Amino acid sequence: MPKNDNMLTILWMLNSGGKWTAKQISEKLEVNIRTVYRYIDALCSSGVPIISDSGHNGGYSLLNQFIRAPLLFDMEEKKTLLHAAVFAKETGYPLSETLENATAKLKLYSNQEQESTLNHHLAGFEVISRMGSPFSQLILAELEHAVEKEISVEMDYRTNREEKPKNRMIDPYGIVYWNNRWYTVAFCHLRNEIRSFRVDRILLIKRTQMIFNRPDAFSSREFLMKNLLPDLVGKEGLVSLKIEGRPEALDELSMHWFLGHHLQERTSNQATFSFEEKSIHTSVPYFLLSYGKSIRIIEPQSVKDKLASIASELMEYYQL
Repeated sequence: MPKNDNMLTILWMLNSGGKWTAKQISEKLEVNIRTVYRYIDALCSSGVPIISDSGHNGGYSLLNQFIRAPLLFDMEEKKTLLHAAVFAKETGYPLSETLENATAKLKLYSNQEQESTLNHHLAGFEVISRMGSPFSQLILAELEHAVEKEISVEMDYRTNREEKPKNRMIDPYGIVYWNNRWYTVAFCHLRNEIRSFRVDRILLIKRTQMIFNRPDAFSSREFLMKNLLPDLVGKEGLVSLKIEGRPEALDELSMHWFLGHHLQERTSNQATFSFEEKSIHTSVPYFLLSYGKSIRIIEPQSVKDKLASIASELMEYYQL
């Protein structure tokens, strides 16, 4: 048998709770005793707590706590999983308590030296993200449950254009974390179409007795990104926005989640973007405002005028 199969067989033999000598293992696997020793050493190196007793009644056995361990991970895999857990926890992952239990088990089934190494790696790895409120975490937990069980939920949702929330019935197809925010993509019974909703704008949520069937091969991620960043290839009536400025400012513009999607051409001191006429006079000027004098719009004149109008309104507002 291949090496990995032999090592797994040894693990299951030891996992039976009894003691096995190297001779018994070699006869079972039909390999020589030296090969058994190498397999035992490899298992120990991967974190398996094998006890070796010498003497007449000696042999190899496992610590009792390891019997419950379902998987084997090497040190790099453990480190990677713990790092990923740091990311998830920082974003407000809804199943944080379960996540803590899982990461604790990774350390539990490691020997003392390995646990010290893992703690050392974690001490030098940190993530800073915009944490959501504990209430948002509860909302996320309810949505995750609804997505898994395909249960419709009722919610009070407030958009950025409405002061009062509206009651909606939705069928959550998935939850997505993007650009420091959580979203749920769901079929909205009020609008009779699939829509995306920001989790931080859900004020109240409760389960219903209704169930639904999520469309086959549906991707919440693809739906969300398609709505936020629509494909402009082949569209007519697009307007070019030419901007010159400092290279570092143009770099930021080119990598911006929205502006970068519309980038058409970039030189050392100039960038050209292509937008639909509606967005170039609504959202785009507000994105550009924060760059101040580090950039200068070459064309179109209408965007220059819009920026001047916004700046004028702000000046009047703060002079009151």
